[in-house]
Amino acid sequence: MSETLYYEKPVLLNRDKHRARRIRPAPGFGFARNANSLYLAGVEFTEACKEYAIVFTRQAGGRVAPVVVLGLRNKENLFVDGGERWTAAYIPAFVRRYPFVLAELPGEQMGVCIDEAFPGLNDAQGEALFDDKGGNTPFLQNALDFLQRYQVEYLRTENFCRKLEEAGLLTEMSARADLLDGRTFTVAGLMIVDEKKLAELPDDKALALFRTGELHLISMHLLSLSNLSKLVDRMAQRAASESGAGTPAASAPAPSPAPTAPAPAPAAKSSGGGAAKASKKSG
Repeated sequence: MSETLYYEKPVLLNRDKHRARRIRPAPGFGFARNANSLYLAGVEFTEACKEYAIVFTRQAGGRVAPVVVLGLRNKENLFVDGGERWTAAYIPAFVRRYPFVLAELPGEQMGVCIDEAFPGLNDAQGEALFDDKGGNTPFLQNALDFLQRYQVEYLRTENFCRKLEEAGLLTEMSARADLLDGRTFTVAGLMIVDEKKLAELPDDKALALFRTGELHLISMHLLSLSNLSKLVDRMAQRAASESGAGTPAASAPAPSPAPTAPAPAPAAKSSGGGAAKASKKSG
């Protein structure tokens, strides 16, 4: 993928080069503090829809992907607090797989990468990656199994998004947040399922979506949109905390034009704040 997000130095995992390397657990989620959105697999919708707004965005290659919106401004993750804690019950798999990631290699093969910039990567403490004979340790094997399951779900989600686009169900949405201090933030470039178009689907196509469980994914996506207002509350609370006052700070960086939508694999190297409003544009 072209957007590696918080993977600063992803390199292919090598049995010789990384033979003595160990992984010490990260003390928190500071590595994800600048991610204002993250890719989400369809299998995650059930838990994610309870806390996050799930929308769709178009990636650099033209493909559509679902993401969870984590912030309304560029490089702002409202779910990572000052103590580097993740402040929601469900943590997206995109975060949990770090510092490992699958990378697309020539010939449509996949390679396992590790972020060498990860501070927990060292030679003295933590879980070993390889044993004395160069074999995978149980720790590494568990990580590889997780990556493989993740890739399977990614492919299923990609197929789901392709069906939505082919059926013409996606429409553009602009989300506007109005804070009590008068500031307004607008995020464009998002897509959601158009409920009117969904209701007009021919019976055979609607039944096909139901049989595959994808109609349920659509329902959870639509349900999750109410969480946009909670995101505004988080933004106002953070601004109030940073300013040391009971109301949001008077100034703020300009809003991001749209959350970025990372693909699942980077290229390897050898309350009170306001209300959220959404408006649709025919897409």
